[in-house]
Amino acid sequence: MKHLAWIALLPLAAFAGARDDYAQQWPLALSNADAGAYRVVLDRTVYRQLQSPDLKDLVVVNADGVAVAASLFDAAQPLARPANAVQVPWFPLPSGSASPSRDIASISEIAADGSLRRVVMTDAGATGGGSSNEYLVDTSRLREPVQALQVTWAVGQAPFDRPYRVSASDDLKNWRVVQEEGHLVELENNGARVFKDRIELEGVQAKYLRLAPLQKNQGALSLTTVRAELAPAPASESWQWEEIAGKRVAEKDGTYSFQFQLEGRFPFERADVVLPGNSSNQWTLQSRDDEEAAWRPASAPWIAFQLEGGATANRSAPQSLGQLDRDRYWRLIPGNEVGDALPTLRLGYRPEVVVFLAQGRAPYALLAGSARGKRADAPLPQLVDALRAQRGQDWQPADATLGPMQALAGAAALTPAPVERDWKAWLLWALLVGGALIVAGFAFSLLKKPANK
Repeated sequence: MKHLAWIALLPLAAFAGARDDYAQQWPLALSNADAGAYRVVLDRTVYRQLQSPDLKDLVVVNADGVAVAASLFDAAQPLARPANAVQVPWFPLPSGSASPSRDIASISEIAADGSLRRVVMTDAGATGGGSSNEYLVDTSRLREPVQALQVTWAVGQAPFDRPYRVSASDDLKNWRVVQEEGHLVELENNGARVFKDRIELEGVQAKYLRLAPLQKNQGALSLTTVRAELAPAPASESWQWEEIAGKRVAEKDGTYSFQFQLEGRFPFERADVVLPGNSSNQWTLQSRDDEEAAWRPASAPWIAFQLEGGATANRSAPQSLGQLDRDRYWRLIPGNEVGDALPTLRLGYRPEVVVFLAQGRAPYALLAGSARGKRADAPLPQLVDALRAQRGQDWQPADATLGPMQALAGAAALTPAPVERDWKAWLLWALLVGGALIVAGFAFSLLKKPANK
């Protein structure tokens, strides 16, 4: 939204995001073209392209190919969860309609499902075109309680602090107050800015909400959109799983293990083992990031079992890894003989989120997979904290979604750039060495000449 225009003060990232340096790209579809800040959830197609253990080969670029400010947020952070908000219809009300005795139903056209089709602006002195200072919000199609109303208004309005009373109704005739005084604020003084576009409620379930100004002499506020923030659904973690087939490997001590290799840099946090039929065994899981490195414990040993019977199957719970692990190589060591069966290793992760700023021209794209490109550090966590301090702790960047993967440089981007040689320095050294050899040769020839008697 335009109120985030000040983010342009953050510098664009270095031009390290040139498309020639990255293997693949994903066009980004923005849910709100004017939001300023966006969040995009990564999927397995992105993770499989990543090469850097710290995911630095992951950037967002604008239409000119310039990398914009972006940061990675892990799944445990509140920002990784989507905002539970929807845009709702709203209507300007005629002047004086906020009176408790006013029957708004008499000037409203209501559909069979209870939703509003229009509100007739018939009062003398009423203002139309969305410039009224009294508003009717249609929440009839929502099934969850409304926690807050988030309001967007047109830019260029004079600074203001507007208090509103919010009332609720199911028939547009009988109203109850659900917020005595909520403020919409946009003030600025000597470079400091106060901004508030949310009116908090306490889980209101009603078909209609009405915003009535508490100060009658203020001019009209030109709204553009209203979003209803819904009560959050019960927390449920969305785990994704990579299933990897392995191979049996004989160890030097005469035992054997099962080893697995995967592409990409997934944020693995859980592990599971699948064997065909009924099974029970103790497993030790290890990992490493290089084929020549030593194995290290990835989790504590655990018992994994599966018991099939009829239409149901009982399985052991996945094992926690204790910490996030992005290693490429994994090894399972069985506690007991498993015969000829080859276990499948399942590694679980929760998708992370990239937050970026809309800097430069749209459209934007996510780029991943590079041995040369590197995302510049950006103070996005501090920006998010500042915006939440201004707009409330429930504030979220707008959603951006990944489009189909498109090839860029492909495998060529995964090859490190050749080391640039300083040929001038080499030439200078060659001249110096050559000159020294000439001088040494000249001196040696003088020493060989017989002395004159």
